[in-house]
Amino acid sequence: MFQFFVEGAFLTLLSGTVGLGAAAGLMAVLSGVSLGEGFDPPKLVARTAVLAVASLAVAGVAAGLYPARRAAMLQPVEALRKE
Repeated sequence: MFQFFVEGAFLTLLSGTVGLGAAAGLMAVLSGVSLGEGFDPPKLVARTAVLAVASLAVAGVAAGLYPARRAAMLQPVEALRKE
């Protein structure tokens, strides 16, 4: 069951980091574009970014609880038989 937790946390942290990098790149491109009067260029707030990635990791682990428990309860022979 621990393996499923680690996998879920790793995948969600990885996807969150990739998404954060893509957002930072998009914000860098948009910062050079004139958005008109009254609009500020987008900024990446580190505290909010860390909170977003952390909440994504918690959600990924929580979403993996049920499948991990089901997989851990199966006998290896039964799991292979269903494949």
